[in-house]
Amino acid sequence: MDTLKVRDAKDVEQVVRAAIANEQPLEIIGHGSKRSIGHAMATNAVLDLSALNAATSYEPNELIITLQAGAPVGDVLSLIDAKNQQFAFEPMDTAPLLGTPPRGTIGGMIAAGLAGPRRIRAGGARDHLLGAHAVSGFGDSFKTGGRVVKNVTGYDLCKLLAGSWGTLSVMTEVTLKVMPKPEAERTLLLLGLDDAAANKAMTAALGSPFDVSGAAHLPKSELRAKVEGLGDIAGQGQALTVLRLEGITASAAHRANSLCELLAPFGAATLVEDAASAALWAAIRDVLPFAASGALGAWPVWRIVCPPASGAALGTQLARETGGDVIYDWGGGLIWAAVPPKPDAHAPAVRERTNAVGGHATLIRAAEDVRRTIDVFQPQAPGIAALSERVRASFDPKAILNRGRLSRGAAS
Repeated sequence: MDTLKVRDAKDVEQVVRAAIANEQPLEIIGHGSKRSIGHAMATNAVLDLSALNAATSYEPNELIITLQAGAPVGDVLSLIDAKNQQFAFEPMDTAPLLGTPPRGTIGGMIAAGLAGPRRIRAGGARDHLLGAHAVSGFGDSFKTGGRVVKNVTGYDLCKLLAGSWGTLSVMTEVTLKVMPKPEAERTLLLLGLDDAAANKAMTAALGSPFDVSGAAHLPKSELRAKVEGLGDIAGQGQALTVLRLEGITASAAHRANSLCELLAPFGAATLVEDAASAALWAAIRDVLPFAASGALGAWPVWRIVCPPASGAALGTQLARETGGDVIYDWGGGLIWAAVPPKPDAHAPAVRERTNAVGGHATLIRAAEDVRRTIDVFQPQAPGIAALSERVRASFDPKAILNRGRLSRGAAS
């Protein structure tokens, strides 16, 4: 397979134009940390953006950073952390789940759009993307958005690029807003709740005036000896429900006490603070209980988004029907489901149950032979699929970019 390393946006234009002329589709990568998500692509040439790795501009006082698409996420997080800032949407690091080196890039972070626990309060990756420079499937450079947070009229095209998995354009540079890190965080732990009770507790917390920024539940599991990545925090293999509060120290402490009182009917809550709390939420964000190096490392993993009120019933049913294990985030609105290995990764059961509550499911981890035989991404209704195809064709009429990644049987 040919690997084409580019140095700048002009190089990207030339590579894409040559690919169009030769009708040769391209696989777009930074460091390739997420290559195993999606369908095997109908390409035999790779466009490598890893050399586009600079931080072009960072204005901490303006809460804005502009980065080339190949900039490593880890380096960027260190850069903004030095100014006590963060990406508020808490981007997921897929490396532990996929068993890859931790080398994700900013372009991959936006293209995947996988937000972490704070999604419920801060929004997703697309909500923090202010602008982008990219090269379309016509071989033309274009710019969308800007460098200020403002209301826009017309088409906010950069929002389309988030979560597009590289099928609309090759991003070369992005501008993102950053936010100050909170002075303190407090996490309430409730032990021993079943999924339904945990769902009610999370709903009560999120509906309270105490500004909860994370709500997750890890059921008791015979499949995991302990909750990997959480040390002894989960006690003796008990179910663990966790609720996070952030802000200035006095406020976080006061709200934590008030929330403890509100949740007293669900049991006595214990508290973890700051570093221990941050480690706990990083483990939930990166789904460490299902890590590739852990007890369930060989199992396929689904990412299911559904109405939070339906989460507990859906997760309980799937775990029972498949013999799998589940974790809940976003107050029950996000379910991570690890299922026993099977040629179809239990797709019929997952899709049927998820569709019944109006949710959608993506197969994040599975062997390539499994991904060849089932739909990795949620199949769209005919009208939505037709609209999606029109949008894709308006960016990339010859399906040069990441052809076949999002759907089986795509043009080849």
